[in-house]
Amino acid sequence: MAFAGGIGVELDVDSVEALFSEELGVLLGIDPENEGRVLEVLASHGLSELSSVVGRTTDDRRVRATLRDAPSSLGGSSGTGESSLASSGTGESNLGSSGTGESNLGSSGTVLLDEDLRDLAQAWDEVSWRIAALRDNPECADEEHNAFGADAPGLVVEPSFDPNDDVAAPYIATGARPKVVILREQGVNSHVETAHAFDRAGFEVYDVHMTDLQAGRFDLDDAVGLVACGGFSYGDTLGAGEGWARSVLFNLRLTDMFSGFFAREDTFGLGICNGCQMFGALAGIIPGAEAWPRFTRNASEQFEARLSLVEVLDSPSVFFTGMAGSRVPIAVAHGEGLADFSVQGDAASVVRSARFSLADGTPATTYPANPNGSPEGLTAVTTPDGRFTAMMPHPERVARNAQLSWTPAPLDEASPWLRMFRNARVWVG
Repeated sequence: MAFAGGIGVELDVDSVEALFSEELGVLLGIDPENEGRVLEVLASHGLSELSSVVGRTTDDRRVRATLRDAPSSLGGSSGTGESSLASSGTGESNLGSSGTGESNLGSSGTVLLDEDLRDLAQAWDEVSWRIAALRDNPECADEEHNAFGADAPGLVVEPSFDPNDDVAAPYIATGARPKVVILREQGVNSHVETAHAFDRAGFEVYDVHMTDLQAGRFDLDDAVGLVACGGFSYGDTLGAGEGWARSVLFNLRLTDMFSGFFAREDTFGLGICNGCQMFGALAGIIPGAEAWPRFTRNASEQFEARLSLVEVLDSPSVFFTGMAGSRVPIAVAHGEGLADFSVQGDAASVVRSARFSLADGTPATTYPANPNGSPEGLTAVTTPDGRFTAMMPHPERVARNAQLSWTPAPLDEASPWLRMFRNARVWVG
């Protein structure tokens, strides 16, 4: 718990054996203001004799364990069947089982352990680090190990705007629902989440499979938006989104259809993850996308599924209007997300719209804060007119706070990422 929270812990125990008990028990983190209420609830279930305060969190990033003074020797509670409650924040109570039902914070005794949190974290992570160094890219393994237990916040939720401000509301109120195509191919996923986000932002969404376009059952003539969804087109066996792009480029009728859609001045497009790679491979027929890179194998040599911190940059992207400077966690899930300018594009002139970031706003350049190794953390690009954006992370998977696994915001409210889809509705007008 100390490693995960990056915070110090002080523990009081009745016996050395209690630190090594393999019996069932529970440790809960609570706010000290709730200590009395929590004990009442436990007592109401007949657990008062098995529950007590065992410690608290501290600001000094050390882990301490103290053996409480007692008339008996090192024997005593083994933790069997005991219930524990512990703090989740600085200075909070750690309620835990001692079998006495009494609060023991601040008791004197013999110090059993007093170690720096980072030292313990490094020791705990060593086996995983050495395995990863043999299995994966050793440089990434070293970077991840060096970052483990560091005295720095990993994630923050710092939008530069009010996520509850529904900028699309006036346009939704008109009753007009512009048509957006949610495009997918065999193996693509997240289309349902994508459709939900655009529907909530005031669009009429159409689930369109590539075979619908190939067979002539649907065309893009009256659509204002095109979204290539994330996933694993063709099981990634054809290079993830590369194969998807070729199903357009190797079909003259589809090449003309997509080229015509991209050329219209009243359209917008978004490529997400697999769709980002597809858009990168279609850059030659997207006006203004000449500087976009290809997206290739992650530097870690592994599929990366994480909640990563991303900063929105100042750009003309219609999706990121009013969001510049925001740092918010977002879901990533890709094996080929490295922005590779050696294959295609121009790093000096590309229009950047988002990057992986550290909590202080500096670009993430090392693993795992930068999960794919892209230069300067680059993870989203746009065209100079802002109409087309390709991004590797998944905003549709975290459009609601209930989907965002790390946030202090109310779960029933919109997450900051829903603003992207609302912005698109505002742009259409």
